[in-house]
Amino acid sequence: MAKQIEGVYERILECAKKEFLEKGYSDASLRTIAAEADTSTNSIYVRFQDKEGLFAAIVEPAAAAFKEQFCKVQETFHAFDPETQRQEVGKYSADEMLKLVDYMYDHFDAFRLLLDASYGTKFQHFVDELVSIEEAYTWKWMEVTGVGSEFSDTMTRELYHMMVTAYYEGVFETVRHGMSRENAKKYISLMGKYHHAGFMAIAEM
Repeated sequence: MAKQIEGVYERILECAKKEFLEKGYSDASLRTIAAEADTSTNSIYVRFQDKEGLFAAIVEPAAAAFKEQFCKVQETFHAFDPETQRQEVGKYSADEMLKLVDYMYDHFDAFRLLLDASYGTKFQHFVDELVSIEEAYTWKWMEVTGVGSEFSDTMTRELYHMMVTAYYEGVFETVRHGMSRENAKKYISLMGKYHHAGFMAIAEM
């Protein structure tokens, strides 16, 4: 096996990130990335197998860690007793979301790629996957706390899917628009209050 030259791996990743951010996954060129990294396309294939493997090397660590933290937040909350879940859902969700925002901003470029440059990869449904997780745990919460029995006929799974999708798309708009961390936290906190109040109003709690 040929010895890999020190520093090439890191240069490829840095140049690939720039190319993906500028052109998106579909239009990004391995030849351009190789030239910018002062290496060959073959060296990219040796290290990353293909273009999606290269893209994954940049975004997958952040995506996987975010999703793991997201699920841990859900599991921790659903381990509380039903009354605590019922009373603390709004505050708990708001507090934990701000921690997730910090993680997102600590890995800002990876999330820019996930949200706006991942079409054509296995990561293009990242937001949809978060929405599905949120939906599953919300219905579980309604069952455990008995809140579901208090809903009017207005609240359906279709409506809730639309509400959750709107919320998470709003959360990630902060990245898409390049907002500062401070403004992102402020706007997401306000948006959380807005969505929670709407949820409660429809639930007639």
